[in-house]
This record gives sequence, structure tokens and C-alpha cells, in this order.
Amino acid sequence: MSRAPHDARHDAGDAPASTEAAQAIDWDALDRAALAVRTRAHAPYSSYRVGAAIVVRSGRVFTGCNVENASYGLTICAERSAIVQMVAAGERDPIALTVATSGPVLGSPCGMCRQTLAEFAVDLPIRLIAAEADGVAPRTTSLSALLPEAFGAAALSR
Repeated sequence: MSRAPHDARHDAGDAPASTEAAQAIDWDALDRAALAVRTRAHAPYSSYRVGAAIVVRSGRVFTGCNVENASYGLTICAERSAIVQMVAAGERDPIALTVATSGPVLGSPCGMCRQTLAEFAVDLPIRLIAAEADGVAPRTTSLSALLPEAFGAAALSR
């Protein structure tokens, strides 16, 4: 099997996203983008709409929403949808993510999304917000807290 050239920034244990970059994040703008795209989700089976907004080092923002399918395994989550948009645009360096769900419990990226995000940023700051839940405060966490000891390129034999 052929493998892509090694990119060290994908390895678990690399330095986390810079503190300066995390402090410069406009969380309000990222939240608004996640909330806006959430309204476009295709969720006829679960009625659980999710929006995600990823900002990259260049400042560009990429959004995604969940798209359900009658064949449930073909459903794509909002976070992976946003990552696909980011990659398709030629970007590879996310610095923050907002995930918007309905509440009253804050939704967190699923395991598949966590692993997909870890391909690009092991210690990505993640903000969880609830669109329709008055009194539910946003929570900020990180991918490394949600996915400790992430599997990465370093584990693959070359």
C-alpha cells in the first residue's frame, strides 16, 4: 500500500496549537457561522441538526452541517463536512472549531470526527454551543482532552 509522505504536524505529542493563535480566535464569529450552517442540516431521521465552523491559520472559515441518509452508515457529521470543505479549498491548518447543537445538553464530536480532526490538529481548541437552550453556557475544551493518545501517522510503519 502506498502512503503519503510523512507530515510531522500530524503526530500525537507535537506542540499544541499556539496559545497566541487560540487567544486571537473570534469565537463569536465562529459561533455565528456554526449556528447559521446548522439551519441547513439535512436531518429528516433524527431531527438532530448540527453545525460546525473551523477557522484555519490563514483566517478562512469553513463550515459544515450533518447530512443524514436513509442508509444510516452514509450519514456525514458536521465536523467532517467542515474538514472536507477545508481540504477541498487547499487548507490544512485548523486552529479552532465550534460545534453547534440544539441542547439542552451540549453535543460533542463523535469518535469518528475526533479521529478525523486529529489528522490535522492534535490539540485543536473546540467550543461547544447549544442553539436553542437558554441558560446553557458554551464550553471550551480541546481535541486532546476529547481524544487522548490519538492514533496518528507516527504509529504507521514506513
